[in-house]
Amino acid sequence: MGKAFPKGFYWGGATAANQLEGAWNVDGRGASVDDHFLGGSVSTPREITIDIDPDRFYPNHDGIDFYHRYEEDIKLFAEMGFNMFRLSISWSRIFPNGDDEAPNEAGLAFYDRVFDCLREHDIEPLVTLSHYEMPYALVEKYNGWESRELIELFERYCATVFERYKDKVTYWLTFNEINCGTSEMGALFETSMIRGFEGPASKVVVTPQQCFQALHHQFVASGRVVRLAHEKYPQFKIGNMECFILSYAATCDPADILANQAEMRRMNWYCGDVQVRGHYPSYAKRFWRENGIELDIHEGDLDDIREGTVDFYTFSYYMSTIVGTHDDVEMAQGNMTFGGKNPYLESTDWGWQIDPDGLRFALNEIYDRYQIPLMVVENGMGAKDEVTSDGKIHDDYRIAYLKKHVAAMAEAIDDGVDLIGYTWWGPIDLVSAGTGEMRKRYGFIYVDKHDDGTGDYSRLKKDSFYAYQKIIASNGVEGLD
Repeated sequence: MGKAFPKGFYWGGATAANQLEGAWNVDGRGASVDDHFLGGSVSTPREITIDIDPDRFYPNHDGIDFYHRYEEDIKLFAEMGFNMFRLSISWSRIFPNGDDEAPNEAGLAFYDRVFDCLREHDIEPLVTLSHYEMPYALVEKYNGWESRELIELFERYCATVFERYKDKVTYWLTFNEINCGTSEMGALFETSMIRGFEGPASKVVVTPQQCFQALHHQFVASGRVVRLAHEKYPQFKIGNMECFILSYAATCDPADILANQAEMRRMNWYCGDVQVRGHYPSYAKRFWRENGIELDIHEGDLDDIREGTVDFYTFSYYMSTIVGTHDDVEMAQGNMTFGGKNPYLESTDWGWQIDPDGLRFALNEIYDRYQIPLMVVENGMGAKDEVTSDGKIHDDYRIAYLKKHVAAMAEAIDDGVDLIGYTWWGPIDLVSAGTGEMRKRYGFIYVDKHDDGTGDYSRLKKDSFYAYQKIIASNGVEGLD
């Protein structure tokens, strides 16, 4: 048995509106980017269609029907012991076209009900303002975040929800996994630059110039929104959110060390340095020059970034990779990115390398760099769960993954890291963002929905439900045995 986590530590789970809400065209909601994605798999990339084809299957349209079942689901979260639930607001539910004259009252009222339900169960909402989702109309009109016009539209959307939920939400995040915008595939999800494209998502071509200009617009928008919150709603706490893909040098060859340093800077530090420190890092100019990037920075942009630094740092952590300069590095699967396969690590059913010690290392590196409170707001494993003959799901593999990562967080806290919360990704099964699958299950709660759209959406507690329940009840101690 080990030591308990700090008093007041936040335990919970994390989701995204586009992956669980469903009700994609209900109560005035407009189509979002994800509503134009068909289902797929690791071997069959998701396809994008410009028009919605009623004869094809779009898994996000129904999600897991959280829109109609949120009370049932929140009750289950409360039974597990959650005191925090991370969710996102669908921009398309508030402004169906992104630039509407007035917000959609039915959409605002839905989140009123959700937040009220969470408060009734003593669960603190942690709200992501943009989680791989924007009104598709903004893609057609502006090509997503490539256009500067989105800054003011995003500000207006955030100002609307801030004012509406100022007495119901304290913790906010601006952009989900914003650093995925530093890569071509990640930029597809994070910045939605897919205007006029139809076909496999893997065929979308996004240039470094587009990626980093779009990121600049997001940095300015985030800075303005954080500053608005600090000035008008001093009770708010605003964080960033990064996809932390830890990488190690493949060998002790100095060339590998330098290559890994460059990868860590691009993938993990570039966005964090801007949003936490308030300015572009020292290595940015050389990176821009070597990649043919010339940012269009308007007067006042750097002030917006400097004056809009975040209060706490949050990140997802699923896996680690290796980076090398030699030809013998085998590639591995990953979250929005691909890296080298580490021979010392095991992998999930989807090839994501399991590295709990890497979480401890990452927490120490992040905290030493920024010295602000941290949250792990996504961590989990996708697996092929099976309902056995006894009508249960015995997911010992998920329990083992959970406990190892809880133990790693405990070690990091003992190292001196100010870690204040942990929200497991997908506490309930939902649609995979990358592949659109349901069989890639993360949840402690099983949902009877399948990749062909069949299922009755009933909920079933897995063995891991009770394991996490014990961990939370003991404030982490049960995760250290």
